[in-house]
Amino acid sequence: MAWIILFVAGLLEVVWAYFMKQSAGFTRLWPSVITLTAMIGSFALLSWSMRVLPLGTAYTVWTGIGAVGAFVLGIVFLGESISPMRIAAAVLILSGLVLMRLSAAS
Repeated sequence: MAWIILFVAGLLEVVWAYFMKQSAGFTRLWPSVITLTAMIGSFALLSWSMRVLPLGTAYTVWTGIGAVGAFVLGIVFLGESISPMRIAAAVLILSGLVLMRLSAAS
């Protein structure tokens, strides 16, 4: 259950990162409200998952989901550049997440 909660926390990190960009430095009300709400939810779920999962594992997976998710959202919805090197970096982050998950199982 802690892994599912951690995954949702990571997805909420992607949400707040996207809406923080949309808030234009917290000058737009609704994107700012969504950012803050998603941040609170993300941190609360991360904290809950850390009751069971080790700090290093939980934090690494949470930030990795956020980083790769924000990367994909930036490309798909914000027209950010895509290059072989950026793809390779995202694949390396994903590989690290898989290794972290596998190491936690043993």
